[in-house]
Amino acid sequence: MYPYGLIDLHCDTLADWKYANTGNPDTLDDPGRVLSLSSMPKEVNWCQFYAIYIPDEHTGQGAVDYYEKNRQNFDRQMILFQDRIAPCRTAADIEAAWAAGKRAAVLTLENGSAFAGRMERIKLMADQGVRCVTLVWNSENEIGSGHTTQHGLSAFGREAVPELERNGVLVDVSHLNDPGFEDLMGVVKKPFVATHSNARAICSHKRNLTDDMIREMVKRNCLIGLNYFVKFLRDDGEVTSLDALMPHVEHFFKLGAEHILALGSDFDGSSLPDCLNTPEKAAGLYQFFLDRGLTKDQAEGIMYRNAMDFFKRNLTM
Repeated sequence: MYPYGLIDLHCDTLADWKYANTGNPDTLDDPGRVLSLSSMPKEVNWCQFYAIYIPDEHTGQGAVDYYEKNRQNFDRQMILFQDRIAPCRTAADIEAAWAAGKRAAVLTLENGSAFAGRMERIKLMADQGVRCVTLVWNSENEIGSGHTTQHGLSAFGREAVPELERNGVLVDVSHLNDPGFEDLMGVVKKPFVATHSNARAICSHKRNLTDDMIREMVKRNCLIGLNYFVKFLRDDGEVTSLDALMPHVEHFFKLGAEHILALGSDFDGSSLPDCLNTPEKAAGLYQFFLDRGLTKDQAEGIMYRNAMDFFKRNLTM
């Protein structure tokens, strides 16, 4: 039994890199990838955030060029596969795509290095359809620092966040380090997201969210996507069943995050456990949550409803 919909806040399926590099330019329906249009269960109304991931080694104009190459490929595939998928910028667009029997595709950016430190690029990329930006990746860029470095937000980053908000682009704190998160709290005004992060109290990786971060996100009516990466689920990375997900869910619920918890698979961008390495298995999380004692409302909330409610309030431009 599948829920009405599934909203996934993060995948790296669009770009070619070490986790998904088959040489097939039609990345969105590539049988060599974990996520493809053909592998999404037909019974599920699926909404996918497709990230243009910028590796940290691409900087300046190199990052701009890498972004542009992948953006053009996204736009090309939206036309190529228009009978099955539709590009979406708002919650209304997503609902319209589902009503038409299509998958909903939201274009996002992972690594603000694609701005190359130029403020005008934020509006440009928003106009091109980017609706969510993961501010940093693992290292440092013009905006701030990822979890492998210790600096917080830069002066440019403190200006970039309000500019993203003005242009209707969601701010994503996944990958942002602890000092950067603290700095962000002083400049962010609108609800933001952690597209693919788990609870650090359950798995101690620095990519995961602390209890204080989670409480702050609950207070601000934000959105958090559960990540399937084995190293973010358990400290030893030994994930043998879906049961590894439940301690994170229960911890988020304990901190008041029941209505802001969603899914953020990290498909084609991480090492996945066998129990979550296909879209069909991800869709099966609905029944798993019910079997583990969650109510229908709680299970549907995680699968799609919490994200859709958030989009209706915050993804409107």
